[in-house]
Amino acid sequence: MVNMKRMMQQAQQMQDKLAADLADLRVSASAGGSVVTATLNGQKDLIELAIDPAVVDPEEVEMLQDLVVAAVNEASRRVDEEVQSKMSGMMPPGLGGMLG
Repeated sequence: MVNMKRMMQQAQQMQDKLAADLADLRVSASAGGSVVTATLNGQKDLIELAIDPAVVDPEEVEMLQDLVVAAVNEASRRVDEEVQSKMSGMMPPGLGGMLG
């Protein structure tokens, strides 16, 4: 029983560490040759969006919208990869592959 309690405490510590790591995580992705760059945190909140002023053309709003969507989606995918990597690193040897 003591062993189970210790395992639960270790699991809680790992969960707390992961939450702290994700709070600090910043992932960026660009689209359109880096004319649009989106930065997300570990919870996938958009925290920064940079748009090269040269692509701001009232006649090309749809293209700019597509670039923003592409950059945010790529950054979101990268957050997923980082989270997966961090979680795999926390698993005991041989169990990391169980996460997907």
